[in-house]
This record gives sequence, structure tokens and C-alpha cells, in this order.
Amino acid sequence: MTGAGQMLDDAVQVALHAAANRQLAVARQSREHSSTSAQRLSRRKRETMLRERREAEYHQARVLLLISAFAGKTGVFDGLTKLAKLDFLLRYPVFLERLAETGVTALELDDVTRPTPEERGAVESRMLRYKYGPWDDRYYGIIGALVGRGLVEYVSGRRGNVTLRLTDGGRAIAGMLANEPPWRTTAARCDILRRAFGRMAGNSIKNLIYERLPDVVDRPRRTEI
Repeated sequence: MTGAGQMLDDAVQVALHAAANRQLAVARQSREHSSTSAQRLSRRKRETMLRERREAEYHQARVLLLISAFAGKTGVFDGLTKLAKLDFLLRYPVFLERLAETGVTALELDDVTRPTPEERGAVESRMLRYKYGPWDDRYYGIIGALVGRGLVEYVSGRRGNVTLRLTDGGRAIAGMLANEPPWRTTAARCDILRRAFGRMAGNSIKNLIYERLPDVVDRPRRTEI
């Protein structure tokens, strides 16, 4: 090979080597970016899953306290409509206060059970009108989760009714929750609801809410309140 040819060959090799290095650098940056993006995505996914789990457990704990307050010695709670209407008032204490102000017998709030300033100024979550009243798509999942955890169980009841029974484990967990500072107000509100509505059927509670709080239901189903 002539000197000129060797020089050309060397130049080509240098150019190819430089091009290869550039490609490797781009690939390395791409991998690093992909790895960082994957880490960010994984972290966001974990955070989302943790937040959703905590929210689900919050709803399960609240409903468990409500069932426990109404189940009494038999441990039985009868009626999906009744559960949904009561939990609506428990979940949204501002509406509970408004209903109490209409003069419902035995429905009296005190300094412990009245809505806090934070509750007055915040919406706990989007509220929709459903067949069973203001609720959301997690309703059946919450009951199913309590059953799956062995805290409540389905039992035979009146025809067409969903009847739940508190298990021994569910009663024990509800008792522990009621004594925990974050849940004492919720447990106290459950007791107020029991005193006012313990002997009322679900449809009677529904009719009372519809009559006294017409703005809650005076709109098509699945529309935001």
C-alpha cells in the first residue's frame, strides 16, 4: 500500500472509530436515560400503589366501624341501602350536620362530632349520585375487601337484601380502631348515627335524606354533587 493509501486508510479507521464512539456514547446516554426514566416510573408506580392502598384501607376501616356500631350483640347488619345511606352521612360530616339541623330526632352533634374546619373546607373525594345514593365505584370493593380479610361475612337475610355479619376478628379490630386517636371522632359519629337510625330501615333513612337534603339527590345519577 502506498503512503497516500495508508494515510487514507488510517483516516477512515479514525473516522470509523470516532463514529463508533459517538454511537456508543449516544447508546449509553439512552440507556442511562431509560434507566432513570424506568426508576422514576417505578417510584411513581410504587407511590401510587401505596397511596391507593392507604385510601382503600381508610374506607374499609370507616365502613367496619359503622357495621360494628350497628351490628349489636348479633353482629348482623342488614341492608345495602341502609349501609350506603349511613356511610354517606359518616363520610361527609357536613351533610350529617345539615341533616341534624333539620330537627331529626336523637341526631345531635357535639364539639367532638361536628365537622372540623378542614372537613368544612375540603371535599374528601368526588361524590356521585348512584342507585344506592352518593357513592363511588369502590363501594362493592370495600365490602369485598372486608369479607376477604375475614372481618365480615355474608349471611342469609331477608330476600333481596345483602346481609353482613361481623366476625370475632372484625369486632376486635373495630374495637381497637375506635380507641385509636385518628378514629375516635369517626367512632363517635357512628354511635350518634346508631342512636338516631338504629331502628330505621334503609328505605326510611333514604326517604328522610331525600326529603331533608333535596339538593343531594335532585339530579341525574352519576352526576357530581
